[in-house]
Amino acid sequence: MTPMTPLRQRMIQDMQIRNLSPRTIECYTYHVGCFAKHFSRSPELLGIDEVRAYQVYLVQQKQASWSSFNQAVCALRFLYGVTLKQSWPVVQIPFAKRPKTLPVVLGPDEVQRLLQCAKPLKPRVLLTTIYAAGLRLEEATHLEVRDIDSARMLLRVACGKGAKERLVPLSPRLLAELRAYWKVVRPTRWLFPGGTPDRPVSDTTVQKSCKRAAREAGLTKHVSPHVLRHSYATGLMESGVDLLTISRLLGHRSFATTMVYLHVRRPHLERTVSPLDMLPVDQCPRFADPAPVSPPPPRQRETPPVPESNEVPRSATESSAVPPVAESTEAPQSPRRVRRKRTDQPGSSGAARS
Repeated sequence: MTPMTPLRQRMIQDMQIRNLSPRTIECYTYHVGCFAKHFSRSPELLGIDEVRAYQVYLVQQKQASWSSFNQAVCALRFLYGVTLKQSWPVVQIPFAKRPKTLPVVLGPDEVQRLLQCAKPLKPRVLLTTIYAAGLRLEEATHLEVRDIDSARMLLRVACGKGAKERLVPLSPRLLAELRAYWKVVRPTRWLFPGGTPDRPVSDTTVQKSCKRAAREAGLTKHVSPHVLRHSYATGLMESGVDLLTISRLLGHRSFATTMVYLHVRRPHLERTVSPLDMLPVDQCPRFADPAPVSPPPPRQRETPPVPESNEVPRSATESSAVPPVAESTEAPQSPRRVRRKRTDQPGSSGAARS
């Protein structure tokens, strides 16, 4: 076992004075130890340039996740800002922008298959408790027998994130599962004890059991115990529970954290009509190749009629010498009437001469 250095001991005491959770203390000391091991020197001899070089190493070579990257930033800021009290401002250690991803959600059928494949008894009941009450993994593993209030049908979550207690409804079906589990295991203090009765089951054991059950159930999604918590919140939202109640049941500090489940609820997405479905049918684009159209049959050339035996066809010279007479399209004119003078009228010149 590596002996604890005075700097490490002082940093742990600074975190204990501020009442940070044991999980946070363990995380900060781990990242500070990795930082010192990378340069093989004490952090007291390192400065802002080495901190920046270590951040580049985490991103380019180690390819750490952005959550782990930001945890290392928090640990180094606490070390240089609180424990060592450096003269340069710790805000020069930048945080990384985390990508905003939607949570993975399982349907009721998928949850049923997952719980049926979870073995042995302890991991199966623990995963059932996470899904029935919407707990975090650490909250479920640190449940005690006295936290179950069967008279009021409530479950007390004492080890909440940020040391915040809350009460969640106790499902009757979950209560029946816990009673059957208690008859077999007979826990004394911890509801889900580990290898020794005085310690709770480890998170790694539950995570491995969850992944094994997901593989046996044939689930292709990335399944973890926290996915059951997302499925719990989404199921409540789809059943009509208001957003404020869900935020209180999940123990969220910010109301905006709960609003992410608005993007994954199924009725909200099913009521949205695509503009493609609003187009007329004849204007929709074809995604499949149309059936091949057969080419039209070739047109046959018309043969001239064969003359009868008593008809003598014109010779080519005769037909070319005598031009055809064009028929007139004008209407026939009526004969012109000629008006004759009458000579027997009185006063005419002929009468005078006679």
